[in-house]
Amino acid sequence: MNKTNTNLTFMGNPLKVVGKAATEGTQCPAFTLTGNGMEDVTQAFIAGKTAILMVVPSLDTPVCSIEVKKFAKEAAGFQNVVLLAVSEDLPFAQKRWCTLEAVGTNTSAASDYKYRSFGEAFGCWLPDVALLARSVFVVDAKNTIRHVEYVTELSTEPDYAAAIEAVRVCQS
Repeated sequence: MNKTNTNLTFMGNPLKVVGKAATEGTQCPAFTLTGNGMEDVTQAFIAGKTAILMVVPSLDTPVCSIEVKKFAKEAAGFQNVVLLAVSEDLPFAQKRWCTLEAVGTNTSAASDYKYRSFGEAFGCWLPDVALLARSVFVVDAKNTIRHVEYVTELSTEPDYAAAIEAVRVCQS
């Protein structure tokens, strides 16, 4: 599992990543995203809950779609867990995707298109392609990051089992 945001690639080609890598045991960086209704989505959205922040390049790509649906299915049995898919997709596209895919009530999407600060705060901004690097962060109810994964090859899926185990630990 890759806990740093260095040496990320897409189809084998190196990607420039901007921002300091998030680390386990630290406080979750503050963020402001845009929700599907054009409202601001901040840390208050995950406050007091265990959260899986699924950062994806675009929900309209196969790997990203698979990832969010798998996490939604895996986390369905947990109490007080919220899933937030974060991408640069416009909120209208995210809303369409969430409606078509029916991912459940514990899964939401929010966009970094407007403020463009999430990517840098979490160390996953890819300026050359204006996308976010595939990464997963599990944040506990006290706003502490308990799991970090920067997926080395953007076109591959994350380690679901490691993230779900981090959720289990947060829930115990």
